[in-house]
Formats: sequence, C-alpha cells, structure tokens
Amino acid sequence: MTVQVGEKVADFSLPNQAGELVRLSDYKGKYVVLYFYPKDMTPGCTTEACDFRDAHESFEDLDAVIIGISPDPVSSHQKFIDKHDLPFLLLADEEKQVAEQFGVWKLKKNFGREYYGIERSTFIIDKEGVLQKEFRKVKVKGHVEEALSFIREQLQ
Repeated sequence: MTVQVGEKVADFSLPNQAGELVRLSDYKGKYVVLYFYPKDMTPGCTTEACDFRDAHESFEDLDAVIIGISPDPVSSHQKFIDKHDLPFLLLADEEKQVAEQFGVWKLKKNFGREYYGIERSTFIIDKEGVLQKEFRKVKVKGHVEEALSFIREQLQ
C-alpha cells in the first residue's frame, strides 16, 4: 500500500552519498521535499537537481530540506554531487523499498521496450511527517518553482 496524501509517512532509512544512514524522522519539525529521479548524470535528472540546487536557499528560508532519491549506489551519488555542487542529500534506494513505499517504481515503456524504473515524482511532507502534496509524472521545467510555491501557500 502506497502512502496517500493526508497520511503520516512511515519512517524509512537509506544511506546518503557518504554512506551514512539517514532517516526521514531525522527531519521532524521541517518540511521535507522528497524527490525521486531515475538516474544520476542523465540530462533530465541533472537539470532537475541543478534547479533544486539553485532554489536551495529559498527552500531553506521556508524551513524545508530537499532530499533526492534514486536507485543509484552511494558512489554514484557522491560523483553527481561533486560534479554539480549539489547542497542537499541524495539517498541510495538500491533495493527500491522506499520507491515502492511511494509507488514510484513503475513499469515504463520507451520506444516499444518495457522495463521497470523510477517515475519522476516529488512529495512534500509537513513538519509532523504527514504527506501534504504529491507531484507525479513530473515534467522538469518549472517543477521546482511549483514545489516552492506549494510550501509558501502552506505557510500563509
């Protein structure tokens, strides 16, 4: 059963780019912008990560943390962060447990080929750990501003 808007998100832990275990509950008291992306160093994922990087201070001003998750290993995440100077955590979900918890590990079709992969999605979790908003099948252009606007609206 995937988490639904209005429900408390079950705690999870995954290794970050340095191999340290990070728990969702570590961020209680802050908004969490949890974004799932298919693969480090690919064009769309790089654009999305750099957009989040460029808006990082705006999210911080709203007491929000950005956390990216993909099935890539820890070592790949560290290279991605180093290459693009990303100021936020990337978590390695190699077993796809958290991707399945959020329902983003999907059968995809591309040029007649079927395969499983991450459906680009973002989830905004409030300071109490409740899922407030989900953006599924995200189009990269303009998405970061959309997520930022949603949090701003919550604070008014």
